Amino acid sequence: MQALAQQIHMHLTTRARRVVVVPHKSPDGDTLGAATAFVHYLRASGVAATLWCKTGVSNALAFLPHADEVRSDPALWVEHQFDTVCIFDSGDPIFAGAQECIDALAAKPLIINFDHHFTNTHFGAYNFLQLDAASTTQVLFNYFNFVGVDIDPSIATSLLTGLMTDTGNFSNPATSESALHVGGELMRLGGNYAAILNYTYRNKSPDTLRLWGVALSRLTIKKDLDLAYTVLTRDDITRLKVADGDVEGVANFLNSIGETKISLVLKETQDGMVKGSLRTTHNDVDVSAIAATFGGGGHKKAAGFAVRGRLVEHDGEWNIVRE
Repeated sequence: MQALAQQIHMHLTTRARRVVVVPHKSPDGDTLGAATAFVHYLRASGVAATLWCKTGVSNALAFLPHADEVRSDPALWVEHQFDTVCIFDSGDPIFAGAQECIDALAAKPLIINFDHHFTNTHFGAYNFLQLDAASTTQVLFNYFNFVGVDIDPSIATSLLTGLMTDTGNFSNPATSESALHVGGELMRLGGNYAAILNYTYRNKSPDTLRLWGVALSRLTIKKDLDLAYTVLTRDDITRLKVADGDVEGVANFLNSIGETKISLVLKETQDGMVKGSLRTTHNDVDVSAIAATFGGGGHKKAAGFAVRGRLVEHDGEWNIVRE
């Protein structure tokens, strides 16, 4: 891995001319934490970089360094003709929301892929993957150590954000000895644990909690499938004037139900999709395999998918109507 890290660092600092850094759509703390840390590293290395995300950033993550610089206009790709694309926490460029932009470039760019999901398709010219890492920011922490980057408080805060959010503040099954060690090291290097906790966990508005109430009121137990599920429609989200990111956490909360092994939250998104978030704490269940049947992926204990359609209730049962 160290040799691969050195090759990536060499390309970025000596050959790359126009670099774009891409977190995945509807970014969570891990993908955006990794992307903002990487932008900070590139600029400290004298490399100009553009931070781009198809769907922008939620208010809960606006505290991250460089988060205010995220651009979402696809025309930037044609304007700048990026020669290097760095993608974080994504199984493929489609999930990242970047495939169409890549296809629009006059010349094929070199793609660098950082991830920790075993469903990653190895789509990059360079694939820096560590499947036993708790988060992509933990992968990036190792990359920075391999290439001798001095991790300052800004980078440490970005990396710690991804580690905390992907482990549920060091409480879910992704938490490991190495994750705790890296978390402690990032705090030592200036990672602002208190700020991350306040912005990402202690940030629920009354309307967000009302939305959670809607989700809990629709909670359904399917004992034959060992499944607890609920749904949130687009009308629920717009009526209560909450952001898509405010829904995050419901799946993790449902995972505390003791009667079933699997929890599922189905949510309608702005772009006509239904997003499914799957969770489990049981070693004999692999929710990534379930997600894969719908074209998704993730980890054994936390995974997701998205299908085009809408949620429709009939006789007390909710179904996805494909469109």
